[in-house]
Amino acid sequence: MEKFIVSARKYRPQTFDTVVGQQHITTTLKNAIRTGHLAHAFLFCGPRGVGKTTCARILAKTINCEALQPDGEACNECHSCKSFNDGASLNIHELDAASNNSVEDIRALVEQVRFAPQAGQYKVYIIDEVHMLSSAAFNAFLKTLEEPPPYAKFILATTEKHKILPTILSRCQIFDFKRITLQDTVDHLQGIAIKESITTDEAALQMIAQKSEGCMRDALSILDKIVSFTNSTVTYDNTIEHLNILDADYYFRLMDCMLTQDLAGAMLLFDDINKKGFEGDAVLNGFAEFVRNLLICKDDRVAGLLEVVESFRQRYREMAGRTEAGYLISTLNVLTEAEINFKTARNKRLHVELALIKLCYLHQALELSATDAGLDKKKTADARAVAFRNINPIAVKAITGGAPAAPKPQQAPAGEAKLIVETPRPQPVAAAPVPPPQPRTVAAPKPVAATAPPTAAPAATKPKLGSLAAMRQHVAMNTVTEEVAADVPLEPVSLRAAWERFIAQLESDKNPAAQSFKMAELIIRDESAFEATAANNLQQKFLELERGKCCEYLQKELGNRTVAFSVLVVESPDEEVAADLHLSAKQQYQIMIEKYPLIKELRERLRLDLEL
Repeated sequence: MEKFIVSARKYRPQTFDTVVGQQHITTTLKNAIRTGHLAHAFLFCGPRGVGKTTCARILAKTINCEALQPDGEACNECHSCKSFNDGASLNIHELDAASNNSVEDIRALVEQVRFAPQAGQYKVYIIDEVHMLSSAAFNAFLKTLEEPPPYAKFILATTEKHKILPTILSRCQIFDFKRITLQDTVDHLQGIAIKESITTDEAALQMIAQKSEGCMRDALSILDKIVSFTNSTVTYDNTIEHLNILDADYYFRLMDCMLTQDLAGAMLLFDDINKKGFEGDAVLNGFAEFVRNLLICKDDRVAGLLEVVESFRQRYREMAGRTEAGYLISTLNVLTEAEINFKTARNKRLHVELALIKLCYLHQALELSATDAGLDKKKTADARAVAFRNINPIAVKAITGGAPAAPKPQQAPAGEAKLIVETPRPQPVAAAPVPPPQPRTVAAPKPVAATAPPTAAPAATKPKLGSLAAMRQHVAMNTVTEEVAADVPLEPVSLRAAWERFIAQLESDKNPAAQSFKMAELIIRDESAFEATAANNLQQKFLELERGKCCEYLQKELGNRTVAFSVLVVESPDEEVAADLHLSAKQQYQIMIEKYPLIKELRERLRLDLEL
């Protein structure tokens, strides 16, 4: 049986031209070898698996090649190259600084540097993971690194350059290796698959490259595992199954549920994902990455940052066109916060479900917050009059035994304008019942002391003419007698019927404002204006949010182009509290027994006395 060698070792580059994704470094090294401008110390730094140690070995082999090629590559045919390929070269010494990081190890290395090479031109010392050396070892290495013998070359490799002493950095030529791009990784994996007779799918190779995060060694290791798992057939489905990656199709379906506010669909979809064995934090992390890709698709200038499977690119663009940038940013904030707090949550599943609930109703929350911040311009455009909140006088009849005192009007300070608004408390009067959905009552209008000033119609914009004669001619030619239908005055029955039809339209759109419209009472003030009452501030916000659409609908349904309404907050008398009146204990007791007679009976049975 042939001995198996992993792809990361079997297909390790042997020349500079076969190094993947590091052309800026290999070109510099070949030019330095060809011109003879070689430094005495090199520092290769960068992420793991991008070719630092490989380039160090190729450099060591090339500078000792006996038949160097014109392009600066090794010949791989001379005695020095063959001994290096067989691992028997005496001129190349590798030291693992992770396990040999003491001062004694560095001193032993310095002792070897004193001896000249027996064959070849240079002795090359490759120190891998050099950042693991202790401070004492670094200091023992400083002098030799600064002034080595002419035949000695040092190549240091590290993944954490910031841990190396500045005195070491200043003595080396520093080469920064970059992560291997997605396309370079796919091309390299495709070439290896052809050599090994492996059937591959491009989408699967793109998923492997994306999972490796720019590390070629990880990509080759993943390919070996999937080939063993699938018997030399690599497809997209078995790749995501083996790598335990959630398919992006789930995220597209989840985003559809968010945009349509389909909470039930989102919960069922998460339950399906949970049954497949994916943890909640993986779902949050993957969905956040999905939203980030959608945000990138909003601008063509950053389309190069989108690293996804090619077959999904068009779906990403279509989904990005259906969403707003502000909504995506708010979604990222919710997902990031949920992911941070996931570890401390006791019920992990409930924590993820709460995040999904927030995202399903995120559109509605953004609209309400925009309305509260004053960004809804329809409120000011459709309003006919300012809606004042009724403040009823404090009822003190139970205390004084007389009629409630009328509130005194507040005097405005000197120098300020006085505004007197007399708004009588509306008394609902039963009106004729209206068919579906339910019969309701419409309040009859009461006489109002001060009527709102009529709104002036905006002046029509006239074209600017050059002279008076031209203006007269223009008016004479374009004067057309048009008959405009008169506006139909408001009536309680027709108004309530149109109001109910608008409520049915809100319910069909699953608009939460429908409940507030159902609870509102309508009070007609004049032929084209009426008031809608709200029991609290929350209902008032929902009514204000949909007021513009409602006015347009009522104008068409009732045949009145000037129909408008204002929202009035009317709280129940039972909920009002006399906060400004300071009552004694006896007065408070009198109010309590008048409202709850059983308190008096309880006091008499228990023979309790009042502390007056």
